[in-house]
Amino acid sequence: METKMRAKAGNPSFPKEIKPHKNPKKKSEFKLGLVSILIAVLFLSPFYIVLTNSLKTQKGIFTNVVNLPFGEHFSSTNYVEAFHELNFIRAFGNSLFITVSSTIVIIIFASMAAWMLVRTKTKLSTFFFFLFAAAMLVPFQSVMLPLIFIMGRLGFLNPYGLIFMYLGFGSSLSIILYHGFIKSIPVELEEAAIIDGCNKFQVFWHIIFPLLKPINVTVAILNAMWIWNDFLLPQLVINKPQWHTIPLRMFYFFGQYSRRWHLALAGLVLGIIPIILFYFFAQKHIIKGVTDGSIK
Repeated sequence: METKMRAKAGNPSFPKEIKPHKNPKKKSEFKLGLVSILIAVLFLSPFYIVLTNSLKTQKGIFTNVVNLPFGEHFSSTNYVEAFHELNFIRAFGNSLFITVSSTIVIIIFASMAAWMLVRTKTKLSTFFFFLFAAAMLVPFQSVMLPLIFIMGRLGFLNPYGLIFMYLGFGSSLSIILYHGFIKSIPVELEEAAIIDGCNKFQVFWHIIFPLLKPINVTVAILNAMWIWNDFLLPQLVINKPQWHTIPLRMFYFFGQYSRRWHLALAGLVLGIIPIILFYFFAQKHIIKGVTDGSIK
């Protein structure tokens, strides 16, 4: 042993003992995972509080907000009462009608406009494209009062007028997405259809529109989620209780039952369940469609 120690000290070329070292990649992955967990807890904590307290009695909420609903603090009738008081079926029907109608109108007009902007290669078409892109930068609050004044004079303060306004506000982003996607469609397909005797209307509906299915899904999802959750525009336009959408009903319901928190929170959960389910089923189409529309 002594001889080996001397050999190490006297011979600099003698191989040194290799010390184990930590993998920096695993260390960074651990830190990233920890930060992700903390962010997830931060974002999910409001949902936890709303969901747990929607199953408690009024006394249970004031006793402890964070605890799970157990024993005498648990209430199984909150959702039934909130469902009837909210008039959920009527509000759901109004939201569904406005959302579906607005989305269909946006898909039809935005796809036709984007197709013409792509195929008409002039300075004017370029100007209109950038005009639509610039319109996304205009905040709604800056046009809110003049818009409502004009629509009121025209008698459009009703669900049909609301659908028309959604067409105006939803067209900019939709046209940009369609514009990027239509560029990837060969123009030879349209030329062949025109040679066969099709007019422009027939070329669009029989040749182009069926090819837009992936981006149609994305545009439908993005606009449906925005319109379903919108509160400010329906509040300004819809002035009759029988036309109220779910966000409007939730606003008035929460104000009416602000002291009865167990019913208000149950109504809030009922209001967000449809759009959460819709998002979970449609999230993969959102990512795919946005990527296709921006890259192609």
